[in-house]
Amino acid sequence: MKKQAGRAVLAFCLTALVLAANGAHGAAKPTERSKQKASAEATRAGIQQKLSTLKRDISRTESEKENAADTLAESEEAISDANRALRDLAAEQGGTNARLGELETAQEKLAATIAAQKKQLARLLREHYKAGNEDRIKLLLSGDNPNRINRDLQLMAYVSQAQARLLAALRGNLLAVETNREQTQNAKDELEEIAAEQQQQKTVLEKEKIRRAALLSSVSSKLAVQRKEVGNLERDEQRLAGLVDKLTRLIQEQAEAAAAEQRRLAVVAAARARADAEAKALAAARKKAERERLAREAAARPKPKPGEPKPAFKPDPIDADEPKVAAKPATPVPDPAAARPADIALAPTGTDGAFASLRGQLRPPVAGRVAAKFGAKREGVTWKGVFIKAVAGAEVSALADGRVVYAGWQRGMGNLIVVSHGSNYLAVYANNETLLKSVGAAVKAGDPIATVGNTGGNEESGLYFEIRHMAKPLDPASWIKF
Repeated sequence: MKKQAGRAVLAFCLTALVLAANGAHGAAKPTERSKQKASAEATRAGIQQKLSTLKRDISRTESEKENAADTLAESEEAISDANRALRDLAAEQGGTNARLGELETAQEKLAATIAAQKKQLARLLREHYKAGNEDRIKLLLSGDNPNRINRDLQLMAYVSQAQARLLAALRGNLLAVETNREQTQNAKDELEEIAAEQQQQKTVLEKEKIRRAALLSSVSSKLAVQRKEVGNLERDEQRLAGLVDKLTRLIQEQAEAAAAEQRRLAVVAAARARADAEAKALAAARKKAERERLAREAAARPKPKPGEPKPAFKPDPIDADEPKVAAKPATPVPDPAAARPADIALAPTGTDGAFASLRGQLRPPVAGRVAAKFGAKREGVTWKGVFIKAVAGAEVSALADGRVVYAGWQRGMGNLIVVSHGSNYLAVYANNETLLKSVGAAVKAGDPIATVGNTGGNEESGLYFEIRHMAKPLDPASWIKF
């Protein structure tokens, strides 16, 4: 009977813990990836709206009604988006698989730890059962030797403490198992989401490539004629110059907003530090006043006569006539969430002058041959940058650290990405097949930002590249080691 009772106690403890940790699962929750993606999309939408307005302002001034390259615009943008999404999903899939592997390893370790703790708990309960399972009241009323009773009570206390610690540890580990299980399920759900999105993007990509090939075939003759029209080339250059000029002004405005935000945060931090210091000083003054009051009360209390018992000391509340330290009104602290954060999505990264110091030391943005140089004649106009012939699909790298301030399709430039390198320096990368970075993304030197293509009605695959300072074009050959 006793053995059965011991087993029942053990089974009850373990079952209760497992049920407490494994509570009923609710409805399927959205994955963390879904939440983060929704937040990022909302932020990106706000930035894109501002840039779309800027782009419409530039296009509004054009008298041209139709251009063959515009027929390809939607398809080329869709191909770029699909390629970027597939690349991002592949990277995300690799990270999620790695996290899933770590979670499974942690799950195995937790399972082994819980098994060991269950064995230890069973052993403790068995020892408790062998000891007779006597409670403390029975032991005290037994009339046995007090020393033995005291020793047994201490041993029972030690056993109880060990059991409590073990149960607490077991409960914690069971909770960790449940958390791990939820995270593992979340990672698996994310992988399923990624796989579904990859399939969708592959389908979109295949359809758009077929569509672009058909469109290119139908407008190829018209494109050939329009490429040689000086008016078109001049308008393409003016459009790009207008975009760069407006971007330069927008970046400057946001840099000022970023500086103002930094100053505001510094004021908030200083106000908080001042308020904390005042609160500490007030608390110290109150403690000092309390100590002085107690010292005065002790000095004023009559001393007991010889042989009289010492009266118990009971501190009285502070008398009404005692001087009190008046509480200072707390310094109002500005709440960072009270004001809307400044729109600094395009503010430059890094320190001023960092890019200028790299002049003559930069590596080419893509491996290839320079087919057209800065200042060379081009159907009646001059090149404001360089055209580098390169293999389609080759990676285009960022010249230096910076921030993407524009990423989209532009007539004559195709899929265009513009990177701000601070101090009013901009790098322009045009005719790309895929744009790998979105507006607002911070990039490091050498980071892939696009892949080579021939979008925008270009005949050859390659990269059209410019460097501009204060919207003025500079010769890339004086900056890059070609």
